[in-house]
Amino acid sequence: MDSPVIQLLVLAVIAVFLILRLRSTLGTRDGYESPPEPLQGPTPAPRRGFEVIEGGEDLDITDHVPAGSDAAQALTGMKRADPSFNVGEFLGGARGAYEMILMGFEKGDLDDLVPFLSRDVFESFDEVVQLREREGLTVDATFVGLRELDLIDAKFNTDTREAEVTVRFLGELTSIVRDRNGDVVEGDANTIKEQRDTWTFARVMGSDNPNWKLVGTGE
Repeated sequence: MDSPVIQLLVLAVIAVFLILRLRSTLGTRDGYESPPEPLQGPTPAPRRGFEVIEGGEDLDITDHVPAGSDAAQALTGMKRADPSFNVGEFLGGARGAYEMILMGFEKGDLDDLVPFLSRDVFESFDEVVQLREREGLTVDATFVGLRELDLIDAKFNTDTREAEVTVRFLGELTSIVRDRNGDVVEGDANTIKEQRDTWTFARVMGSDNPNWKLVGTGE
């Protein structure tokens, strides 16, 4: 065999040997391999779309009265004296109190209302109820609903911590008045009438008694 041919065969054997060694050392790649991801630091937190400003507007107050008004300042004072006070929750309670007190008065049942009425308001209600009883009149009333409820004024005495909140109500009810014989002398059970009232509730903020009392009534 010629010497050049022998040399070519030797070189080929050496090449095959080197290729096999490289495959065993580096491994093989089959198909697509994604490139390595670059090194990254911690993912930055997303930027907030707003900033909270200490001492900013209290929407629980300004949703009901103008910002900077005397009523707003009074409500702010109430919150400072009693951090648990919330205007929205108060109005929710006033809604329930209005129905309870109005229906108690219409039906002449005031006993359960004593904790929620000032002495003056209780006496004025009781006078009307007794007058109806003397005349033999009874009232059959049904509360239909409340169309409007607005906080129209608020006052706060920082010395005594006494708070007053005035609320205007527009309710709807049916009411009929019967005489001793049961005959209807006023009203219509099928007619819904509007009842407009402006009530003032009072409470000493921070006291152990959580009840607000009705201390003034008007239209």
